Amino acid sequence: MKIPKKTNRYCPYCNKKTEQKVKIISTGGKRGTLTRGSISRAKSRGLGRGIGNKGRWGSKPAVSKFKRKTKTTKKTNIMYTCTECKKSKYHKKGQRAGKVKQK
Repeated sequence: MKIPKKTNRYCPYCNKKTEQKVKIISTGGKRGTLTRGSISRAKSRGLGRGIGNKGRWGSKPAVSKFKRKTKTTKKTNIMYTCTECKKSKYHKKGQRAGKVKQK
């Protein structure tokens, strides 16, 4: 899937059709290390240490072939930036494509 670097689109801020720059951005936010339920947070609290079975924080078994990542492509989100008012409009609709390039 090839995406042009510039397109003519409606800008809600200028209230007219303007030339806009196209930028591909990643989908979704990344999880932080100290989120609730994370192993690093539990370890900093002093859990999963000491003698005996570590339980949830111990060594994990080998990943079975069914639990591996199955999707081969990632969804891409597109951000449009108006060349006149320099404001950006984040277009949320993610499209799944094999290879995303800009022309």
